[in-house]
Amino acid sequence: MGLSQLNGLDFTIIGCYLMAVLFIGIWAGRRVNSFEEFAVAGRSYSAFVVFATLSASFIGGGFTMGNSEKVFILGIVNMVALWGFSLKEILVAKLIAPKIGAFPHAVSVGDVMERDYGRAGKVITGVFAVLLCGGILGAQIAGMGYMFNLFLGLPLWGGVLIGMGIIIIYDTLGGMRAIVATDVMQFLMLAVGIPLCLFMGIRAVGGVGAMRAAIPFDHFQLFATVTPIQFLSLFLTFLLGETLVPPYVRRLFISRHIPRIERGTFWSGIFSIPFFACAGGIGLVALAMDPSLDPNLSMPYIIQSVLPVGLRSLVIASLISVVMSSADSFLNSASVSVVNDIINPLRRVPLTSRTGLWWARITTLVTGSVAVVFALKIRSLLDILIYAYNFWAPIILVPLAAALLGKRASKAAFFAGAASGILGVTIWNRILGTPGGFDGMLIGVFINFLVFSGVSCMERRR
Repeated sequence: MGLSQLNGLDFTIIGCYLMAVLFIGIWAGRRVNSFEEFAVAGRSYSAFVVFATLSASFIGGGFTMGNSEKVFILGIVNMVALWGFSLKEILVAKLIAPKIGAFPHAVSVGDVMERDYGRAGKVITGVFAVLLCGGILGAQIAGMGYMFNLFLGLPLWGGVLIGMGIIIIYDTLGGMRAIVATDVMQFLMLAVGIPLCLFMGIRAVGGVGAMRAAIPFDHFQLFATVTPIQFLSLFLTFLLGETLVPPYVRRLFISRHIPRIERGTFWSGIFSIPFFACAGGIGLVALAMDPSLDPNLSMPYIIQSVLPVGLRSLVIASLISVVMSSADSFLNSASVSVVNDIINPLRRVPLTSRTGLWWARITTLVTGSVAVVFALKIRSLLDILIYAYNFWAPIILVPLAAALLGKRASKAAFFAGAASGILGVTIWNRILGTPGGFDGMLIGVFINFLVFSGVSCMERRR
């Protein structure tokens, strides 16, 4: 889809939406005057707001357009594997959220880690949090430029500058308050836009029966296009890959009322099940309409083909929302980790709240700007940053989960588990070449768990 596919009304609606996002972000964050306000926004949000902001932050381009593309190629197995992520959210709601009251003053993942693993554990967590958030932020920026180019016909750099310019402005000024306010708006857009696109697509094909008749039968079977081992690896990767990453953990800190946190997190997990099915279903509709289509264009093709003027621009705006709501969360988490988990612990005198706010704003501005440059100019470094994603779960997940669950352990257990996790990932992926198609991240998590638990048991016996 290019510039000629949209008319003046489409551009007006999308432009008004982007201006509304900027206005709401600036307005919501206008009274932020301390680092804690910037990081956790007063800790007073309702269950619905927790649900909306958490859902908006984890539903990115991969879970929408990427899901549609994979279902076009592989069938429903991809959306079923994505339900591993849904299961993860439900488990966090039931196991982790009820215990979050043990950290009433935490603003970052590093604060949780510091209690059991000391300052070194906090700084190490902060470093990997920045690498992880920077990598995912870079991927979201690239996706943002692609969407502006695909739907609006803008050059890549123009789309990146518009989208990230808006995010950097409200994120720098308002922090978490601005993010939560814009997330709620963006969540409402995507919660309506994606199901609407699927409904209109099925209607254009001629109904569910006609769609099923036009699609190869193996697309409705779990193990027709992948082996059971590959499916299990994919399911577990979605289950563990983004478990307890900084933006999601920090959503557990934005309310002092623990039942609200539990309900909001649980609802987000439940909501993701039909949402992933809707996004994947669009890929099936595209396959039914044009089997020769480039799978990458399955969702844009349906938007272009079946939606009328007005609705089309609303759905495009919802897809732009998907990327923006993830990008602002990872940008904010990277900045908070730099200030709270790296700069502050390494200082002899801790930063004051006002000085910390100033540092957080400067860091947000610099981090966002540098990420834009990397996304536009230095693709190889972007790949390196994204590669850091593979090391979050094998290094941090096990000790972080133990800390949140109240399972006290020592610094020795943390360092031994982290070193073993890195070694396991490296050997499995680089030396052995991922035997059986099983991802090395899962092996690293498993080895970390064994070593971390073993060292903890030996210390308790001594």
